Amino acid sequence: MATFLYKLGRFAFRRRHFVALIWVALLTLAGVGAANAPAAGSTSFSIPGTEAQKAFDLLEQRFPGSSADGATARVVFKAPAGEKISDTLNKATVEKTVKKLADGSEVTSVADPFKTHAVSKDGTIAYASVRYDVSGMELKDSSRDALKAAGNDAQKAGLTVDIGGDALQAGAEAGAAGEVIGLAIAAVVLVITLGSLVAAGLPLLTAIIGVGIGVSTITTLAKALDLGDTTSTLALMIGLAVGIDYALFIVSRYRGELAEGRDREEAVGRAAGTAGSAVVFAGLTVVIALAGLSVVGVPMLTKMGLAAAGTVVVAVLIALTMIPALLGYAGKRVKPVGEKRRKKTEGHAKQGKPGLGERWASFVVRRPAVVLLLGVVGLGAVALPATQLQLGLPDDGSQPTSTTQRRAYDLLSEGFGPGFNGPLVVVVDAKDSDHPKAAATTVADDIKGLKDVVTVTPAVFNKAGDTATITVIPSSKPSSVQTEDLVHVIRDNGAGIKADTGAKVLVTGTTAMNIDFSQKLNDALIPYLALVVGLAFLLLIVVFRSILVPLKAALGFLLSVLAALGAVVAVFQWGWLGSLLGVQQTGPIMSMMPIFMVGVVFGLAMDYEVFLVTRMREAYVHGETPGQAVVTGFRHSARVVGAAAVIMMSVFGGFITSSESMIKMIGFGLAIAVFFDAFIVRMAIVPAVLALLGKRAWWLPKWLDRALPNVDVEGEGLRTATDRAAGKDDEDRELVRA
Repeated sequence: MATFLYKLGRFAFRRRHFVALIWVALLTLAGVGAANAPAAGSTSFSIPGTEAQKAFDLLEQRFPGSSADGATARVVFKAPAGEKISDTLNKATVEKTVKKLADGSEVTSVADPFKTHAVSKDGTIAYASVRYDVSGMELKDSSRDALKAAGNDAQKAGLTVDIGGDALQAGAEAGAAGEVIGLAIAAVVLVITLGSLVAAGLPLLTAIIGVGIGVSTITTLAKALDLGDTTSTLALMIGLAVGIDYALFIVSRYRGELAEGRDREEAVGRAAGTAGSAVVFAGLTVVIALAGLSVVGVPMLTKMGLAAAGTVVVAVLIALTMIPALLGYAGKRVKPVGEKRRKKTEGHAKQGKPGLGERWASFVVRRPAVVLLLGVVGLGAVALPATQLQLGLPDDGSQPTSTTQRRAYDLLSEGFGPGFNGPLVVVVDAKDSDHPKAAATTVADDIKGLKDVVTVTPAVFNKAGDTATITVIPSSKPSSVQTEDLVHVIRDNGAGIKADTGAKVLVTGTTAMNIDFSQKLNDALIPYLALVVGLAFLLLIVVFRSILVPLKAALGFLLSVLAALGAVVAVFQWGWLGSLLGVQQTGPIMSMMPIFMVGVVFGLAMDYEVFLVTRMREAYVHGETPGQAVVTGFRHSARVVGAAAVIMMSVFGGFITSSESMIKMIGFGLAIAVFFDAFIVRMAIVPAVLALLGKRAWWLPKWLDRALPNVDVEGEGLRTATDRAAGKDDEDRELVRA
């Protein structure tokens, strides 16, 4: 591995024009493709195998032309203080608005609130339901504008008007201002770490090019592959973070090789062979974790994972080829590490003080048990809130109060109860029943007798008369535990109804879909964790040629993920420090958060494990004691790993500014997870464990050692081959100053 990457790095350095041209051409091609790509159509949200999905598919089949997946909107009207919505002028305004809404080109139906009795008991609030013949993603901007215009006209007439539903998609806004702030912080950290604007600019430039290629490709394929906004947001988030980090590791190693006296081409080759090997294996762990999301069986997650994994692959390839090429262009402007300090101390016998990382490692080696205990207990305490984790999917109630969707949600809750925002659709499949109408009546009567039920509408049959839908309004909000329990009770009772009437009872609707989605993710978490951690464990055995080091890496990762989940629960479910982060509504944690964090954080955690511990192993295999190897690894890698973690936290933290609750939660969860994993697990617990284990940390059964391939991440093959060819040892080199 190291020898191949060494040759690749030198080739890219020598043929820099060719390499740069290829990447610029790929970026241009992807950009042109994105600019000319058809607009993304409907982003289907299907959950194969769940009852809600089966009911939805049945509706599509038995109610043809009903646009079961069509967009919906609820235009909510509230009368001025002291007035009723049924007052003459107010009623006229509502009816005029309904007529305007019905004139829309994509509108299939508009329900007049005075004809459908959609008026609150106190007579102050009413709503008009609008249904479209296309999904929210496919809805034309002109239809959305007409919807907003109708609401604005009613507002001008004196009513309070807000609009909810999926017709006005909030979109997966990525928080553009936050991204800029994150990149600005990353730039400052890079300048401090690498010591020059040119060296700092290289990782930023290559990361932006890599993300540009990845996101543009996703945009190009969005229509054909049914990719949503969240897919490109995740690719952007992960691509920026790993793109900067991978380039940083190679540039930093290049400066270190220059400091040992090697010429620039040789330094590039060795940086690519050593740090590049770590980049490849770190990238592989991220790809495994992201691509492994496909085992969950949810198409949306599969596409998100594969798209983000593709962006990581691009980031790895750019780091291995374009960074060496750009280092060739930079020439003398990228200085050897520590050159300024050497100039200041030149002629003095006394060398500079050890760095912060080296001093910290020395302390940990002297007090490993204390550091290990404090680290584990501290993360364990932070992880405690995770025991109260409640899962669900965000709805309009989690939107900021500044949005019309959230205000409409609150108005409906005020006028009709919180459960009105999440009606359940009960589908009665009476095809095998002798008396379909009697069966539907039995189902409705059974549901009316359940607790937490406010309203049960009469059954509506299809033309064939073999399938009916019944709308159930719960008394609790869509994301509550009570509503989830109600769904399960209706489904459990359906078994008895089928035995008595021959009719099958299915529950669907957005709320039921969310419940089924959460359950499917919960069921998939353990198999997914076993797959991802198992594959990465095998990979790390090959990299470190040890059993205990990969085991320690996996256990440390689990600790950091649990702590991060605990922090997410404390902020987004309990509301701790929520005002500082702009969390306006607490509630259940997004159901995909645990499995998503396991996938993404595991890959990123292994980055730091690989970069930090490979330097320790490199020192150990070259003859240092286990304790000395830990200190040496920190001397060479702690500063860079710390900088990489700060950069990654900055990029993820930028997404906390998003108004979209899902993106905000993901940004916070990943940022805090990186902090825990990089600074507590990798910087404290890992060296403490290695110091306690001593030589046993690097133990590997001889039979397994013979069976495993030698990937040479430490670059031992380069040390023997190139140094002998040059006819000199490391000690003979002097600092490159040219």
